[in-house]
Amino acid sequence: MEVILLKDIEKLGDKHDIITVKPGYGRNYLLPQGLAVNANAVNRKKRDEIIAEEDAREAARLDEYKAMAEKLAGQVIKIGVKAGTTGKIFGSVTNVQLSHALKEQFDLDIERKKIVLPEEVKELGTYTATLNLHKELNTTVDFELIEE
Repeated sequence: MEVILLKDIEKLGDKHDIITVKPGYGRNYLLPQGLAVNANAVNRKKRDEIIAEEDAREAARLDEYKAMAEKLAGQVIKIGVKAGTTGKIFGSVTNVQLSHALKEQFDLDIERKKIVLPEEVKELGTYTATLNLHKELNTTVDFELIEE
């Protein structure tokens, strides 16, 4: 059974993806919960129109994304964490904490999905993250973990 996802579902697919699932899973879970719709001709056409609108909106925001990238150029984001005596932090830093730090320090609202951390961040120090702001615009930002 082919369905079009209406939301991002972990380990299944992203919003607007057309995926094949077992019929029972589609009929009994995805469709009644409002997570997907049947991938018939009418819904595929609607999906294409929605994707085109979203792409147009993102293209209009390209200048805004370029301004964000310029504002972050050369800046270091400081994130306070709890750490042991050896410099290992308790837990790890994820793109959620980095998104909150960008909001607090630079007043930039960047979705966590657009932030990619290259490695696991589990020790104090300086790291580099990639921001996928737009299909045509990727930038890097340095962040430093400091002990609270």
